[in-house]
Amino acid sequence: MEQSALLVASMLAAGTVLALASLGLLINEKAGVVNLGAEGMMLCAALAGFATVVHTGNDWIGFAAGMLAGGVLAAALGYLVIWLNTNQFATGLALSLFGAGFSAFAGTGYVQASLPARAQHALPLLSDLPWLGTALFRQHPVVYLSVALAFGLLWFFYRTRAGLIVRSVGEAPESAHALGYPVRRIRLAAVIAGGMLCGLAGAFLSVIYTPLWVEGMVAGKGWIALALTTFATWRPLRVLLGAWLFGGVTMLQFWLQSQGVQVPSQLLTMLPYVATIVVLALISRNPTWIRINMPAALGKPFHPRA
Repeated sequence: MEQSALLVASMLAAGTVLALASLGLLINEKAGVVNLGAEGMMLCAALAGFATVVHTGNDWIGFAAGMLAGGVLAAALGYLVIWLNTNQFATGLALSLFGAGFSAFAGTGYVQASLPARAQHALPLLSDLPWLGTALFRQHPVVYLSVALAFGLLWFFYRTRAGLIVRSVGEAPESAHALGYPVRRIRLAAVIAGGMLCGLAGAFLSVIYTPLWVEGMVAGKGWIALALTTFATWRPLRVLLGAWLFGGVTMLQFWLQSQGVQVPSQLLTMLPYVATIVVLALISRNPTWIRINMPAALGKPFHPRA
């Protein structure tokens, strides 16, 4: 009973990293920009957050540093793909490679560093409930923030005028421009906002989820987050559920090992990535369904007419 509660708690924590990054990429893609640089952005943000907490001892300042790092890299990506009209896919891949290399170089001095001890988080009264308290109410506040963000983005995109404008920029930028909306500025704002969420995901990974820094510690989570947006058909709540699902697959390997299941560790480690491929293969069987839900101008450059 207690082990199942711990498994659920671990699933939510692991899914939070994916949920934050996927929600950030969702904002990008709703505005029509594909960001393939999430992996590199998360690595730089993970280093920035970890190094900041090492020197300040404050987790929230570390989260802010991670968001700042993600926002700066996203701004660079936005300038290149929105104003200079560089290829979104090639630019995103270049950013991912840059982030991996830069974080490895800059983080050499923090490999052996350790973070100060922190108090455990728990919601009063609720954390004492049998099973539910362990599974749901002893999480870090950022876990609950990811849930609030998913509902907030659902409300923003489908219940507000600003959200409608962002979606129109991703669906028909020429029409939005004809109505007087600054398409490029809106896309840049969306890219930076999404990059900041990717930065928060990276900082949460290095500061809370695995409180350490090692080279390449994001380990493909940026790519899984990118696949999650398609898996969720660009819907915030589906992104959240999908992130928890993939988080559960990630933690399943450790649970099976703790139960003494005789399965090669390499096979268990590859489970999240196999699940990603299987899900994308199943979704791709119905391209019409993807085309209906995908923003029409996704990945396409915008050339304003005078």
